[in-house]
Order: sequence, then C-alpha cells, then structure tokens
Amino acid sequence: MSQRPVVRTDDGIEKIAEILTPAPVITGGKLSLVGFGRAALHEKLAEIGVPAREQNMRVNQLWHWIYHRGAASFDAMLNVSKTLRATLDDAFTLDRPEIVSEQISKDGTRKWLIRMPPMGAHDKGAEIETVYIPESDRGTLCISSQVGCTLTCSFCHTGTQRLVRNLTAAEIVAQVMIARDRLGDWPGATRPTDGLVPDADRAVSNIVLMGMGEPLYNFDGVRYAMATVMDGDGLSLSRRRITLSTSGVVPMIPRAGDEIGSMIAISLHAVRDDLRNELVPLNRKYPIRDLLDACRAYPGLSNARRITFEYVMLDGVNDSLSDARELIRLLKGIPAKINLIPFNPWPGTKYKCSSWDRIEEFSDAVFRAGYASPVRTPRGRDILAACGQLKSETEKLRARARLMLEEGIGADGVYAVGAGED
Repeated sequence: MSQRPVVRTDDGIEKIAEILTPAPVITGGKLSLVGFGRAALHEKLAEIGVPAREQNMRVNQLWHWIYHRGAASFDAMLNVSKTLRATLDDAFTLDRPEIVSEQISKDGTRKWLIRMPPMGAHDKGAEIETVYIPESDRGTLCISSQVGCTLTCSFCHTGTQRLVRNLTAAEIVAQVMIARDRLGDWPGATRPTDGLVPDADRAVSNIVLMGMGEPLYNFDGVRYAMATVMDGDGLSLSRRRITLSTSGVVPMIPRAGDEIGSMIAISLHAVRDDLRNELVPLNRKYPIRDLLDACRAYPGLSNARRITFEYVMLDGVNDSLSDARELIRLLKGIPAKINLIPFNPWPGTKYKCSSWDRIEEFSDAVFRAGYASPVRTPRGRDILAACGQLKSETEKLRARARLMLEEGIGADGVYAVGAGED
C-alpha cells in the first residue's frame, strides 16, 4: 500500500485523499488489513459502517491486536464486540503473504521466499526474498522494497533481475509480520527450538532496507511502511534501529532524513567516478561529489548519528591502499562508519573477493584515520542469502527446471523415459 496525499479534517483524523496502489487481495477476494497504516484503517472501518465517533477507538484496538499482539484472526480480539468481529471477518482478513520456502543456514541466517498475492487479473503474484540475521544480542531483518531492481550494479547478483514493480507499503510491513510469526516474536509466542534465534527481548530488534530494490525509488511506500513499523503502540522499532541503504539517489536523501528519519547507509564501493560508473551505474547521474554533498547535509547528522558507507571489497578493483587513502580524503568532515563487505561470489560474476590480508590492510588504514571500519562477516552464503545474492539464483534455478521439463530432462540431467522422438 503506497502512500497517498494526506489531509487533516477538523477532528484531526488523517484522511487519505487519492486512490491507493491496490492492496493485496487474498483468497476469496477479501482484503488483508496486515500492513495498513492508521489512516487506511480509518477508511476501511468507515466502509463497513463503523460510526465516525467510534473510529479512533476501533483503530487503536485493531492496531494493538495486529501490530502488538500479532493476531492472525479477528476472533482473537477479545475486547472487540462479537458483532464487529463478525463484520470485520466478512469484509477482511489478517492473512499474511505466502511463504513459498524457508531456508536456514548453518550460521542461523534464515531466508524466506515470499509470494505476494496478485495485484490484478493478469498478475501471478510477485516474489521477493527477506533475510533474518541473528547475532548474540540482536536480530536483524533485511527487507526488500521492490520486486527486482533497476540499478544493474555490476557486482550485485540481485541487480541482474529486471525491475517488476514497487512493493506496496503493506507488502513491506508484511515482511516484518512474517518474520515475527516465524520467530515467535509476539507476546506469549514460542521461539524456535533450534538454538539459532538470539535469547533477547526481541528476535527482530533491527531492520535494514538492504534487500531487493532501491528504497529511495519507492520513497512513498517505504515512508508509509516505516511509519507503521516505528509506531510506538505496535511494532515499535525506533528510528535508530532502522537503516535505509541507498545507492545514491541524491535528490531523495534530504527527504529521507526529514520524512523517514532512519539511519542511512550509502553503497559507495569506489572512490573514483570512472570506476563507480561501472560498479554503480547510477553514479553517471549522481556522481560522487554530489552524493557526498548530500551526505554532509543529511538532517540530524552527528557523531551520535553517523552515516554508514558500504564498501564491497573486490580483488584488484577497489582494494588498494591508495583507494583507502582516497576514501579517507573524500569522507573528511562527515561523521561516518565504513562497513567493509567481503564480496559474495555468484555464478557468472567476473569479480573475486579481496584476500583477507588485503581487507585487513584496508581496514587498518581507515581505522588509523579515525573511522570505525568493521568487516562485515559474510552470513548465509550457503543459502544465497548474503549481501547482493537475493532472488536471482531462485529465478535461475526455476528457469533451468522449466527448460528441463520442456525438453524432458530430469533434474539430474538425464532424459526422462518417453521423452523426445521414438
């Protein structure tokens, strides 16, 4: 559900002024309210005849049950009248999108392939991937903002897909709901017993918009979704625990600071425009100087609220000590952390990961200049859940399976009995 222009009425209730991007339609033609913001819930209650004088109270009730308790049915809403529960159940559901598959890495990383309900008669339902990364004291959920990607960064497997569409705000929020369902992260729920979920108050304590797509090319959907995620009466994640990663959509960076207010990460990956043009083609439109000027002006920037610069380590491409020194020079005056990412290889790529010695030399040079320079531990490589690996391999495996089926070839490469000509 992407954001519509909002106006305020005399009673202070937000009303949405134009038609939403269609929200997910679930089995039986009923709309799921999962992912709806407060203004949209007001609208839906009005549609089923809830009097205006009751709507604030009823929205607060729904909000508590959906986003604080994780209710999967209206019957669970014990402080809502039976009559209203029946009316809600006739018109709506609390269904989540379908989990097509769940993979669990040996390091505890979980990857869900999620199918969104069809948006129309000719839509088969978009598929995206969401990744959960557990650590001893926290759990980070990496969520997607688009189906596919339009940026074609040359080192990124996800970028080999075409862009299908933006995710609606409801679909973005639904990824958080699904993760909390699967991780037992609601009051009174049971956590998985595999020992791979952190023993912390919240299994999902942090969110990064680092999955499929460029969040700032789906600005309204992301903004509206994060408002729902940050609402203190529901999912209640603070701005400081949400990081939006962008490849550098310069005009939208100030708006992200003003209107979303999350932490921000910049996918930099190069210190020269000619190289960044190749690695991150968006650089041809928004070169490094313009990008860093926007970072310096990011609202609320301080030593306590630093910008993270992501830098993938590519052997012989961007990993020299002269690159490290130029990176330090470029970032002068920007409160920053530099996140060094060992390259995650994927089939067909021309790049290799820098050696560990080279990564440590690069990190040491940056650290001596006064910048935190952690090296991101690769997670979920065995299930293609690591940075830049999302979804493309799933697509390739399916395409291969379809081709084999059409040609009568089994999964082991052997022609099926009866296939082909006599």
